[in-house]
Amino acid sequence: MIPESLSPDSRVFWLHLGTAIVCGGVIGLERQIRGKASGVRTSIMICLGTSLFVALGATAAQADPTRVLGQVVTGIGFLGAGVILTREGRILGVTTAAVIWVTAAIGCLIGFGYLKTSLVITLVTIALLLGVEYLEELLERRHTRGNVREQEGEGVERRRAGWSRRSGDVQSIAEQDRRL
Repeated sequence: MIPESLSPDSRVFWLHLGTAIVCGGVIGLERQIRGKASGVRTSIMICLGTSLFVALGATAAQADPTRVLGQVVTGIGFLGAGVILTREGRILGVTTAAVIWVTAAIGCLIGFGYLKTSLVITLVTIALLLGVEYLEELLERRHTRGNVREQEGEGVERRRAGWSRRSGDVQSIAEQDRRL
């Protein structure tokens, strides 16, 4: 007998499918609009795939859902690692990798049937991505107007170098010091 969450004849199946598509699609749309490596299609597939694997693990006879979750986390970790790049002393793609991981976690919630929670986490994810971006831009604008006070022991150039980076951008201190 096929479990409700995996049977196309069941309303539960279609609710899970639709929730995975909506959650993955919303997160992917935010990433695609910003020109990031993981867009709408990728995010939907990650969310949908993880929800299916978890639903299988949660309902199959003699299956251990915790082992399925462990394998999902490992696989998604490799997928996320593939989008992280190093270019000119900067590490790029860390936020995209983290978003891939969160999207998979949302898919896991859906697979276990926590649909409302998955929708809330999707909204929180979007709010964080947009809110932190807005906060970074606000702080950069304040800095360029000269409203940021000089920190004790740091010169203007060093402070500006720190403000010019976005979250997720990592530079070695030694390289940063060489430029100053």
